[in-house]
Amino acid sequence: MQPVLDHVAIAAASLAEGVAWVEAQLGVRMAPGGEHPAMGTHNRLLSLGPSEYLEVIAVNPQAERPTYPRWFGLDDFAGGPRPVAWVLRTADLAALRLPAAVGPPMALRRGDLAWRLTVPASGQGPFDGLYPALIEWADAHPAPRLPDLGLRLLRLEISHPEITALAASLPGRDARIGFAHGAPALRLRLATPEGERLL
Repeated sequence: MQPVLDHVAIAAASLAEGVAWVEAQLGVRMAPGGEHPAMGTHNRLLSLGPSEYLEVIAVNPQAERPTYPRWFGLDDFAGGPRPVAWVLRTADLAALRLPAAVGPPMALRRGDLAWRLTVPASGQGPFDGLYPALIEWADAHPAPRLPDLGLRLLRLEISHPEITALAASLPGRDARIGFAHGAPALRLRLATPEGERLL
């Protein structure tokens, strides 16, 4: 089975700022998330359907700083909240042939959730972080536990100066993913009960 979209990440200078921005943009309340001690980050979650979700993620000022770069380029993040990463789910990470720069899988756990996620040594993946991270869940998945508020991902738009190479190197395809030549950027088009929104 080809990898499928699992979740998208919105980074923020603080978790409170990111949550406030998403809630104002989408007109919903985000669900609780948790902490990632191995990365010194924390998050809040939002359902995008039974098998997909959105997370707001930020450095946790109360956590110990890891001795290695944090994921999704969070050590160098600046500016307002914005989409920074997307993650593909697979049942078998070892079976995939991935660019070395995506990094080796890191085993992580939060409560009864356990997963393996590719984490690049630099903290940021290929193509200015726009190449997807790959995740393999051990068993439970967070999406079915989240309140379904009627939000769905309509389009994930990726732009990059090397977009042709980026698109050609992906391990899976999704009709909702669009590619454009331009400055590095990631945008999400979402269906909400109040109409379409672009993040």
